[in-house]
Amino acid sequence: MKKKNIKLQLTDEEKKKLRTRKCRISDLWEMSAPEIETLLQVSSDRARELRAFIEFQTVPSIGIRFAEDLIFLGYYSLDELKSKDGARLVEDYERKKGYWIDPCVEDQFRLVVYAAGHSDCQKQWWDFTEARKQYRAEQGYPADRPLTPWYEVIEIKSKKNIAGRT
Repeated sequence: MKKKNIKLQLTDEEKKKLRTRKCRISDLWEMSAPEIETLLQVSSDRARELRAFIEFQTVPSIGIRFAEDLIFLGYYSLDELKSKDGARLVEDYERKKGYWIDPCVEDQFRLVVYAAGHSDCQKQWWDFTEARKQYRAEQGYPADRPLTPWYEVIEIKSKKNIAGRT
């Protein structure tokens, strides 16, 4: 799975090293973490993180923000997610964050688990919405689910707010 528009939050120094070596972000797609480490002269941890950002964004409809969430949970490759359960992942994520999240994020967790086992995955996160709704209707959420919703914790930026209008 190769995606054309991989986003990376590179430091100015990392961008400079890419330019000096006449490389583009898209060139990093083919590189392993050790190759990225050498090319950008970064730590092995940073190279591993950059490789994870690239790999996770190869899944359709998965962007850099959700890739950050997967890394936050300690995952650095799709292979690590093959045997996981999307519902359990979202529950772990909510516990670690300390608030419950938008239900659509669970659909993304379900998608990456599916994609980890299907290298030719063309599904989008919304293809998992019905399965999530059915599962939650039958199983509910764990008793220790955080009580605070994400929208009371995270500043939500709407197009109106970004444009300076309220």
